[in-house]
Amino acid sequence: MTESKEMVEVKETDSWEEAIEKESWVAPLVDIYETNDEYAINAFMPGVSKENIKIKLEDESLVLMGRIDYDAAQERKYTLNESQLSNYYRKFKITDGIDAEKISGNLENGVLKVMLPKHDRIKPKTIEIN
Repeated sequence: MTESKEMVEVKETDSWEEAIEKESWVAPLVDIYETNDEYAINAFMPGVSKENIKIKLEDESLVLMGRIDYDAAQERKYTLNESQLSNYYRKFKITDGIDAEKISGNLENGVLKVMLPKHDRIKPKTIEIN
């Protein structure tokens, strides 16, 4: 059985702020995990290039955005299209336990990985007994 999902038009705009208002956005699927030193977010954004990723801090939130190349996606001749053609947007509340100055990210194989280092004051500590 073949199934096709309706394509949603994404128009090219000059600024990210304008794009938020005028373009189609969906929340990417994410995995979030914690180590002793940091939290990590893996956001799945297929079809987004490094140049079209924006990570920003606003107020007490981390915002992840990724814009697709809509024209290239439209040129494909789909036999089956189960993915939603859209830009990606996700917003997370962060605490003051995160060292915002050291947040970093990279994109590899359609997965945006954002590392949120913990402040030293909240990292687990081992206390030696004398």
